[in-house]
Amino acid sequence: MNYFYKFKGQGRSISDKINIKELLFSFIGALFAMLFLSYISDFNGNLLIMGSFGASCVLLFSFYQSPFSQPRNVIGGHFISTFIALGILDIFGNIWWAMSLALSLSIVFMLLTKTVHPPAGSNPIIVFLLSPTWDYLFFPTFFGSLILVLFAVFYINLHKNKTYPQYWY
Repeated sequence: MNYFYKFKGQGRSISDKINIKELLFSFIGALFAMLFLSYISDFNGNLLIMGSFGASCVLLFSFYQSPFSQPRNVIGGHFISTFIALGILDIFGNIWWAMSLALSLSIVFMLLTKTVHPPAGSNPIIVFLLSPTWDYLFFPTFFGSLILVLFAVFYINLHKNKTYPQYWY
């Protein structure tokens, strides 16, 4: 019975009240970060956006203090998971079980390198859906995540009560 009892939860509730100024700050940060990436992509003709960057924006502009939001996690997590996915795709091809292997290995290597970034967990799925070349590791993965982090550093620190990052390494 202990096992099923856990399904009830811990009895905690959501206690944080919504602050309109914080909502607006998160909105503006995410809006301009993605506008900036979109503009650079359009201007240079290089793809610098992937779906998982939307989830990265949630963490960067709403939960900037989280370990998952720190630069090493954002950049490292995206890089590692994309690297592993591209490698598995190259080795095994686009076979139904290879995507699961790529995702699982990505989780393991993000944990081992202390670069866990949950949005990067979608990168293997994106890689297997697109079947891109190895260039995808740099455009959009590395440069896109680097731009997001740099944008967050400059934007979040404009707020008088916020400091980002909490750590670099």
